[in-house]
Amino acid sequence: MDLYLDLLRARMTPPHYALLLRMVEPVLEAIEEQRAGPIELSLEGAEGENVPQEIRDEASLVVAVAVTGRLDNQIVEIETEDAGPVRVVTDSGTAADPVRCREIADFICERHRQDEELRGIAEVSGLPTDV
Repeated sequence: MDLYLDLLRARMTPPHYALLLRMVEPVLEAIEEQRAGPIELSLEGAEGENVPQEIRDEASLVVAVAVTGRLDNQIVEIETEDAGPVRVVTDSGTAADPVRCREIADFICERHRQDEELRGIAEVSGLPTDV
């Protein structure tokens, strides 16, 4: 992990690298401490809204390296019918395999359909829908 971060430090501008670290440090700490539960890979407020996509992608790849221990992770953008384009982190073999990418897209579409169905049930039942 340290090697990967060192490579990014050498490749990125200091402000972009600092921004990347602020995004990933809470996630990396949670992984190291083996804390369960959701963790956001984002910054709050206006700063979070203005993070360039390339830094968001690098942050996702940093987390993928921390979780998988692999350095060959890639970001692929998969077109889905229901959810629109979705950016996914996967290994290089899966990224290069159109059949596997289609399977991922199908899974995302099914999950999106289930989420929308559950959101509709919650709305009709008077329950919160922003979960």
